[in-house]
Amino acid sequence: MTTKPKLRYFEAKPFRPSVPKLKPAAHSEFLRTGKISRDSRDWLPEEKRYLTYQEVAARTEKKLTSAGEKTHERLNSVHRSIRFPKVIFSRSLEEQPHLGYCHVTAARTIFGRDTPIDWSFYICNFVASIGDETDFFQNIRTDYGRMYFAVAIEADDESGTRINRRVRGNGLLFRTGDPGDALRNVLLLGARDETLREIIKTL
Repeated sequence: MTTKPKLRYFEAKPFRPSVPKLKPAAHSEFLRTGKISRDSRDWLPEEKRYLTYQEVAARTEKKLTSAGEKTHERLNSVHRSIRFPKVIFSRSLEEQPHLGYCHVTAARTIFGRDTPIDWSFYICNFVASIGDETDFFQNIRTDYGRMYFAVAIEADDESGTRINRRVRGNGLLFRTGDPGDALRNVLLLGARDETLREIIKTL
C-alpha cells in the first residue's frame, strides 16, 4: 500500500505590476568600483517560505468564514419574513488544509403535515460526495469551484448532532455548485408556507 506524499505549501509573493528597478549585476559593479558586493540578493536566489499546516488552515478558514458571512447576509436580505440564525464556523481538512468547509446556518422546516426536519447549510471550497459518519466527505475533487449543500440533522448524545439519514436515505437535502441555486434552495427550506415557496421558485 502506497502512502500519499505529504503536501507542502509555500507563501506566494503578491503580484505588484510596477516597473522593475534596474540594478547593476554583481560582476559589473566589481569592474566599476573594485568592490565585491556583500548583498546576498546578488548571489542567492530568493528562498521560498514554506507554510505550516496550521498557517494554511488558518488562511483557509478565514476565507471560508468571510464567504459564510456574505452568504448569510444575502439569505436574510431577500424577504423580511425569512430570517436564518447566524451559526458560522469553518473547518479545514486535516491532511489537506487548503480545503475546508463553512457552516452558515441551521434551522427547522415543516413540509405539510410531515415531522419537522432540522437541517444545516454548508459551503465548501471543493466538490465531493457526502459519505458516512467516519468519512464525511468522499471522492473529493478540487478541479471545480465551491459546493453548497444542506443536510438533515438530528441530536446525538456523543457528538451533539449527526446527519439524519432517515431523510432521503442519506440525509442530503440538496447539493449544488451554483450559488444562486443554493440561495433558492435554502430560502425554500426557510419559507413558512407553500405560497411563499411558490414566490421563491420564481426568483
